[in-house]
Amino acid sequence: MNWKELYKEKLVSPDEAILNINSKNRVVVAHACAEPKILIDALIKNKENFENLEIVHMVAMGKAQYVNDNMKKHFVHNALFAGASTRKAVQDGRADFTTCYFHEVPKLFRDGHLPVDAALIQTSLPDEHGNCSMGISIDYIKSAAENAKVVIAQVNKHMPRTMGDSFIHISDIDHIVEHAEPLIELNPPKIGEIEKAIGKNCASLIEDGSTLQLGIGAIPDAALLFLKDKKDLGIHSEMISDGVLELVKSGVINNKAKNFNKGKMVVTFVMGTKALYDYVDNNPLVEFYPVDYVNDPVIIARNDKMISINSCVQLDLTGQVCSESIGYNQISGVGGQVDFVRGATMSRGGKSIIAIPSTAAKGKVSRIVAVLDEGAVVTTSRNDVDYIVTEYGVARLKGKTLKERGRALINIAHPDFREDLIKNWEKRYHCKF
Repeated sequence: MNWKELYKEKLVSPDEAILNINSKNRVVVAHACAEPKILIDALIKNKENFENLEIVHMVAMGKAQYVNDNMKKHFVHNALFAGASTRKAVQDGRADFTTCYFHEVPKLFRDGHLPVDAALIQTSLPDEHGNCSMGISIDYIKSAAENAKVVIAQVNKHMPRTMGDSFIHISDIDHIVEHAEPLIELNPPKIGEIEKAIGKNCASLIEDGSTLQLGIGAIPDAALLFLKDKKDLGIHSEMISDGVLELVKSGVINNKAKNFNKGKMVVTFVMGTKALYDYVDNNPLVEFYPVDYVNDPVIIARNDKMISINSCVQLDLTGQVCSESIGYNQISGVGGQVDFVRGATMSRGGKSIIAIPSTAAKGKVSRIVAVLDEGAVVTTSRNDVDYIVTEYGVARLKGKTLKERGRALINIAHPDFREDLIKNWEKRYHCKF
């Protein structure tokens, strides 16, 4: 039987597809903007068929109705990252959280730590050979699909056909739901004066020929604003957003100086607008690979002059970084921060940057603190931290003593909080600042 006949045989409605999932199964859902909305809607619509159905994913960009209070009989959410639509459910106990490095998630599925009963994916239309691309999000979902007992795909003509290790053949999909709809989009963040100052400080650490990893948000995008005079930059990043497009079009990002995956922009997922999705569609210059390749610190370190730029919630005067909780409340996850902090630090000529505004809560709270809040999670250890950047400057912590670290961090803290930080430092180390 050729793939076209297989395709027709596997076509079902969303409701029919979902009924191949049983109560108490574990269902892994495609990540972020690749979320198969029609399949999630069908789960909600058919909720009475399910009891304690476990739904596993990282960032949910859809409505995530399965975490609502009236759904707790039917669905249990296991978050690998607490996003905007799911973090309250985690905090309130309606959902649970599994902590893990992003690059290890595929192994959890593959090695049976989290056996996968069903994978809900979204793909492009099949090509002439019957291969569908998982498009803008390969990360953990390729492993989930390869290890699932049942694979259900929303085939969407709007999903880009991305290059690299992004493909699944029709023969490896059990049920196909054809449904065309625009992909979820993430609009560019607003960049203020503080973010610009931080971005400028980050850019001062980036040399020509560097390879970049950029987190999501205003600070990484602000750093890009100050790279227009750089030459031959490359990308090896967990994700990219629209902020890179201008530098790609101007030739600043051309991947020519990369010594590994030369000439290629390497990512595991993207989040952005249709302009970004159109750019990666059938573009051989952008290659998508599973996250256990892209985020493996050993792979990252093979890129010379690797620069990672990430952010955090809070850090203490010894350099301990909390990026995922506010006190006891889980607000996000580890994601790929530690993967890239370690990979960039191991890279020849590499630098790892944690970039933050000096304050939170409209200036009422310092992000640089004497000690982390009670319950705060240490995401990146003080042994891993390299550069810290705020709008007030740059502090390099590698090779510094505890006293030296404290001094360097106080000097880039907001002036309103430096006096109290100095008092704490002097009390702690029994000497004058």
